[in-house]
Order: sequence, then C-alpha cells, then structure tokens
Amino acid sequence: MEQYKNLDIAEMPLGSPYFSDKVSRFLGANGLRMEAMDTYYAVQDSDGNIIAGAGISKDVIKCVAVAEEARSEGLMVPLISRIVAGRGNLKVFTKPEYRTVFESLGFHVLGEAPKAILLENGRGLQQYCDRLRAFAASCHSEQSQKGVVEESLTTGVIVMNANPFTLGHKYLIEKALEQVDHLVVIPVMEDVSLFPYKERLEMICRGVATIKGGDVDVVEGSLYTISAATFPTYFLKDLSEAAEQQMLLDLDIFQKHIAPALGATVRFVGSEPYDPLTARYNALMKERLEVVQISRLKIPDQVRNDEKETRNDEALSFLPSEARGEISASSVRKALAEGDYRTAAGMTPETTHPYLLAALAERALRMELDTPLKPGLVGPDSNGAHKDMDYDTMLRGIKAIRPFFPAIARAKSPEELRQLGIDAENAMLQATGGVNTHRGAIFALGLALAAQMQSTENEQDVQFHLGEIARVLMTNSLKDNDLQLRGARVMALDGYKQLFQDWLPYYRSLRLPVAAGNDGREAAGNDGALQRLLLRVMSTLDDTCIVHRAGEERAQLVKMEAAALLGEIPDQVGNDDRKVGDDGEWKDKLKALCDRYAAENISPGGAADMLSLTIFIDSII
Repeated sequence: MEQYKNLDIAEMPLGSPYFSDKVSRFLGANGLRMEAMDTYYAVQDSDGNIIAGAGISKDVIKCVAVAEEARSEGLMVPLISRIVAGRGNLKVFTKPEYRTVFESLGFHVLGEAPKAILLENGRGLQQYCDRLRAFAASCHSEQSQKGVVEESLTTGVIVMNANPFTLGHKYLIEKALEQVDHLVVIPVMEDVSLFPYKERLEMICRGVATIKGGDVDVVEGSLYTISAATFPTYFLKDLSEAAEQQMLLDLDIFQKHIAPALGATVRFVGSEPYDPLTARYNALMKERLEVVQISRLKIPDQVRNDEKETRNDEALSFLPSEARGEISASSVRKALAEGDYRTAAGMTPETTHPYLLAALAERALRMELDTPLKPGLVGPDSNGAHKDMDYDTMLRGIKAIRPFFPAIARAKSPEELRQLGIDAENAMLQATGGVNTHRGAIFALGLALAAQMQSTENEQDVQFHLGEIARVLMTNSLKDNDLQLRGARVMALDGYKQLFQDWLPYYRSLRLPVAAGNDGREAAGNDGALQRLLLRVMSTLDDTCIVHRAGEERAQLVKMEAAALLGEIPDQVGNDDRKVGDDGEWKDKLKALCDRYAAENISPGGAADMLSLTIFIDSII
C-alpha cells in the first residue's frame, strides 16, 4: 500500500485519442471493453500506467477495474468515493468480486448474473416497484368491482420498445389479452431510439386505446428494464458474452422485483427471426420465466381491430416483399429513412401516423441542413451569409421544434394549429438564444403535416388541403406586416402550386432509375440532387428573404444567376439517355457563388424552406 498512498485520482479526457486508447488498453487487459462514458477516473502509477479506474455515464458507474498487481492495495474505495461525491442516486454495473467494496459504500444489489451485478445506492428501484404495486392494487380493485375473484386474476406483461408502435405490436397485445385477465405494457424508457421515450409512450397509449374488449394498461417505463444500466448492449445489437451477462442481469431484476410488484405470472414476447440478440434474450427468458411467444403478424392475414377496416394482399401490394411477410419496427424505420411514408404507414396503426410524419418532417429539415454548397445558407461546410447562426444553432432549432410535429399533425382546429405553431416558434427561439432559424419551416411544414392527415395521400388532395388550411388560418390571423411572412402566405394560399408543378417533378427527375427491389426513392445525397433542386427553387422563387436583405432588383438577379449555374450542371450518372459531364467544374462555380453570397449578405432563406418542404412532400405522396 505504501507505494500507492500518495497517488492522485485523475480524470481521463476521453475526447483525446491518446487517453481514450490508454483507457481502452487498461480495460482490455482486465477483461473489459471500452464503453461510452461521460468521464473516466483513474489512478496511475509513477510510470503513468493506469492501475485502477472507473467511469460514469449519466447515473451509471461502469468499466470498474483494478490491475492485478494493485488489487490488494485498497484503491477501489477512494476511487468510487470520488465518483459518488456530490452525485445523487447512482447505479453501478460491475463484476461480482467488487460487491463487498460497493456494499461498504452504501450500495445494495439489484440484480445478479454469473459474471456481473447491478447495485444502487438509492431507493430508485424500490420506489418504482412501490408505484407498480399501487397500480396493481388499483387494477385488482376495479376487477373486484366487476365480480372477478382476485385469486383467479391472471396478469401478463409485455416489455416493448415500440420504435415505432406497429400493427405487429398491436397484434401482440391483442393475442396476449386472449390468454390473461389483465395485461400490463411496459415501454422501454432509455432514450436512444429514433423515436424518443415520450413519443413511444404516447404511441403505445394511443394504440392500446383502440383495442376493444380487453383489460390492458400502459405503465411508466424505468431504468430497471432493458436500459443502459441493465442491458446496454441491447441498443448496440451486440451479441457477445458481455451481452449475455446483461440479459441474465436484466431478467433477474424483472423476476425478483418487477413481476412480483405487478403480480404478473407470464411475460409475452413476439417471435424474433431477424435479430440474434433479441432471439437469445427471449431464449434465456424462457429458461427463467413463464413465457408465451406469439408469432409475428403476417400482413396478408392481418385484420385490423376496427371491424370496418381490413387489409389484404391487394391493399398492401405496394409494400416491399419483406414487409408483406412479417411486420417489424426496423422495416418501418428503413422506410422512413428512405422517405417512404406510404410503406411505413401500411405497417402501423393510424394512431402512429402523426409520429411517422413528424420523423419525416425532421428528416427533411436535417437533409436541408446537411447539404453542403448552399449559396448564402448555413450548412455543414459554412455559415453562409449568417453571423448569428451556425450548424449547431440550426440543429438546436430543429431539435426544439421536433416535439411539436405530432401534435401539429393531430390538430383538430385552426386555433389549435396556430397555437402549436406559436409554441414551436417560442421553443425554437429559446433553444437558439433568440435566433430565428426555422420560422418559415414551422409555417410550411406545419401546414403540410396538417394537410397530410386530412388527405388520402393523393397529390392533388394534399395540395387542395394545404390551400384550404392556409385560408382558414389566415382568417383573423396576426398582423401581416412582415415581408417574408407575406411571401410565405401567398404561396400557402395557392397550395404551393409551384412546388407541385415544378420543384417536386424536377426533384423526382433527378432520381436514379428504379432497380430491382428499389422504388427509386433514395435521397441521392452524393450526386448533387439537393444542390440542383435548391438552384431550381432559387431560379424560380420570388424569395422575400433576399428582398428583405438585398432588395427587389438583387433578388431578381439571384434568380438569373441560379438559373445560369443550373444550366451548366451536367446530367447525372444513371440514365442511358443522359450524357455525363465534369462534376468538379460546376461545384467549383457553386462554391464561388457561395462565397460571393456570403460576402454580399444574401441568404435565400425562402428557398431553403421550400427545399425542406419539397423533400417532405416527396416522402409522403
């Protein structure tokens, strides 16, 4: 102990490749793998070698290790004490041999596996289970009032991520309800999915509400069931020895704490033919719990719960072959990534559709933001003509308005729609420090979200509803004293006619030819499609943002400059009837135009909004 008594506990700057590699080597030498952490604390010897270390990610202590030559030196207590100091309820995922050390520091075991344990120094799990017991007691009381004897009441549990909630999830719930008196659905709380926890919880609740004849409740999720604390590799889809230990630990917590609190006797799972990690988790579950596995929903055989609404092969013939087999959330996410709302909507209940549209609206904004070489506009390569915003500011704006999109799509009245737009704008301004990053996008995409929910996915129908909603919104609206707002409103009242007649067909003409198994919807991010579309919009749009900054005369010149450059761009590879030109030359000219507009303070913000709107409209019809 003498040789280590004066050693300091240092924070390793994991952002540095040198220190990150150093920590990784230390963990590897001690049978652990490097994981994502906020901070790593280490004790080093006189030669700079790490001899003890532990990291923390949010409220989870992880990657705890002591070098073999120092394991009798008592380094763990001061190391963990340093991490615990000033922090609240913490959990630790570690090896069983460190149990005594952590228990001496006030931690208690939540779950165990042969090679891993999870401990906590607070009452988080106990408080969660207390809430579950109170919930279960309330449910039993309701059943008693219906004449059901408590001893005969059977309760089942489904734990689901629902990323997003699909017809398959709904089918699983319906089939489970046929086998138990009461069903409890627990959503995965960890926020590392495409759809955040709040939205997934809403999707499940709204989807469950449409199920007729059955006692099913949705309870709050927790960090004690399939989370970064209990099962971090679930979100990495990494089937390894470490993953198996985490599965066993997660199941141990469920068996010892969650299921008893709910009075649950059976857990339902869907079959898993695609994901080896989830399949292994289900197999281990069957060894420890009473488990009923329900085969996935096959779309051609599926009948919606609403007796008036059925789906068959013909109705779903537009779905890809894998989707016409078994429904999966991953297939829905794949469709969304490709901008294919129709396929995604075909695999999900109507209650999920507003959230799909929200994801596509965010996708459109991100695609616009992530496109480089945009004259005068903020992108990954430049701030354009803007001194008050950059890429990160724009990204904060997108993240701030994203949560409002599902509610906008569901809005039932012009007043509700208008208020949601105002709330989204206020959230944007708060997130960006008062910088207007997306006011125009909130207006345009808000109209499009509402119009899509009222339409039949027909192009003319969407355009009609865009104009109708805009007309209703304009009645008794706020003062129209903003030049840019006036321009946006004129286009909206016309149902964005120019978009449907010019920009959308042009954008689709840039696509690669349809290949086998491909409907041609890929975004063509690397072939200049989005830069070309932006130039097309700039060359035809009366952009009031430019008028506001540089005047009417300069705005007209911008249109001519964009048209001239667009005429010099060669056709893209992929069509036998097109000639391939020099890709580098036009991009050099586009870069020069970007530099000039930045210097002249010219920013075609209206064109940027229409670029996003065109991408979104393309994805939904």
